Amino acid sequence: MIKSESAAPAVTSAAQAIVYVIDDDNSIREAVSALLRSVGMRVETFSSAHEFFAYEMPDMPACLILDVRLRGQSGLVVQEQIAAQQMRIPIVFMTAHGDIAMSVRAMKAGAADFLAKPFRDQDLLDAVTLALSDDEERREADRSFAELRRRYASLTPRERQVMARVVNGLRNRQIAEEMSLSENTTKFHRNQAMKKMQSKSLVDFVLMGGVLGLQETSHQKSGAGI
Repeated sequence: MIKSESAAPAVTSAAQAIVYVIDDDNSIREAVSALLRSVGMRVETFSSAHEFFAYEMPDMPACLILDVRLRGQSGLVVQEQIAAQQMRIPIVFMTAHGDIAMSVRAMKAGAADFLAKPFRDQDLLDAVTLALSDDEERREADRSFAELRRRYASLTPRERQVMARVVNGLRNRQIAEEMSLSENTTKFHRNQAMKKMQSKSLVDFVLMGGVLGLQETSHQKSGAGI
């Protein structure tokens, strides 16, 4: 059981996140749910992994509290199933029967934390808060990357060719020679690409290309895209 302790303050924007709990022990589910709701978190509980996988998850920051030992199935296997389904959600494991090998396996597979029962309320709240924060950061990174891809898609093929060469370290003169363009035309395409990418400087422009993977694209190629 969870060791009772005064609840921590609600995490920032807790109402805009959700915590899932999978445990076949009803008393544990209720205790964990009550604790999380006491600090303003939204919670959904499940008695089995089957129930969880049948649930249609809303698109919002989330984490999963998962018991290692479920009836007929290991939580570590559930973790593998989640990965196989490309469900990117931080997992906080809890168990009354954990050992070092279990925790190492879980953490190597990407678990956010591994708590042994009985644990303090604060330990669970801290683990969940951090997991939700990590998921929000991951989502923000995804949004930023999607926006970069949108901007990159607005470039003309010639602008992409120039951008790829700039990212790979070529100067305007070198790009002009390689593409059989005038240097002024090369500068024009570079400036247009920078404008569309909304880059604040040439360094920013190059960094954006690195994020998009253009540094892996040989400047001998068209630079047509990722």
